[in-house]
Amino acid sequence: MDNYQSMDYYIERSVEYVKQGLAIGRSFAFSAPKGVVKNVVLAGLGGSGIGAELVHNYLELTIKVPVVISKDYFLPAFVNEDTLVIACSYSGNTEETLAAVSEARHKNAQILCITSGGMLKAFADEHQYDCIVLPSGIPPRAYVAGSFSQTLFALQHFGLINDAFISEIEAAADFLAAKEAAIKAKAEELAKQVLGKILVIYADQRIGGVATRWRQQLNENGKALGWERTIPEMNHNELVGWSESNPNLAVVLLHMGTELPNVKKRFAITAEVAGNCTDAVYDIHAEGNTFFEKNFYLMLLGDWLSWYLADMRGVDAVQVRVINYLKASLEAK
Repeated sequence: MDNYQSMDYYIERSVEYVKQGLAIGRSFAFSAPKGVVKNVVLAGLGGSGIGAELVHNYLELTIKVPVVISKDYFLPAFVNEDTLVIACSYSGNTEETLAAVSEARHKNAQILCITSGGMLKAFADEHQYDCIVLPSGIPPRAYVAGSFSQTLFALQHFGLINDAFISEIEAAADFLAAKEAAIKAKAEELAKQVLGKILVIYADQRIGGVATRWRQQLNENGKALGWERTIPEMNHNELVGWSESNPNLAVVLLHMGTELPNVKKRFAITAEVAGNCTDAVYDIHAEGNTFFEKNFYLMLLGDWLSWYLADMRGVDAVQVRVINYLKASLEAK
């Protein structure tokens, strides 16, 4: 494993990473597009893939071409020369992403790579694809704040979005810096309340990426199980599962504040139903006025929560030995 700092070291630098990511994207010299892009595939997994979910949530109601997230070894059948495939692997060695980008090449897709190095950078260099190189030596999940904006710069370059995201992210970074101490205190208090319980995270579909981030950080940093679902989808199935007392569960409902009236009612009903099974139900309301302010607020809160839970349980938030074991086992002859 790399010689990493403790995870709180990286979480404390989230605002710095956001600004650094903007600087990287602004300075990158993209090659001229080879044609009109009619659809987009964002390929990436884990910490390298969560940025794609954040971007997808941001653009899903405004972008005029289909955008699909791929988290596997293969790509959708529609991928062809009219497709832009953006492959993100912080390490550059994620085998699923490498397989997907290789398939993209064989399908003559337009390709952009985002990585700190490794085999993905070597692939891009060999085939002369644009490759945005990120700072190395950071746990992949800890650099989402700096990596996700590269996808937006790429989409802007291909004429699929305008540059409004730049000022929005800059303002959100300043907002986050002002709220950082309060977020940290809130996360510590919530950690005390949910310690020892299995966390169930519910969020509006528009911030599904944030809910996924909470669960991933709980898994990797907190070394704990949990799950996330979005509303309204879970109201059509999972809600029925809340049928008997289970005090081992803690429910966190993430509110964006921009939900449709009926979705707000669904949140209240969901909290009521879950509250009949556990006393640990918590409503968390995003602060801020814009998409990025609200998302950054909730993401940083979840990051700090996962770290406090790890610290309270006496586990190392950085190490991911099970994932290393998995990778070593896959490589074994």
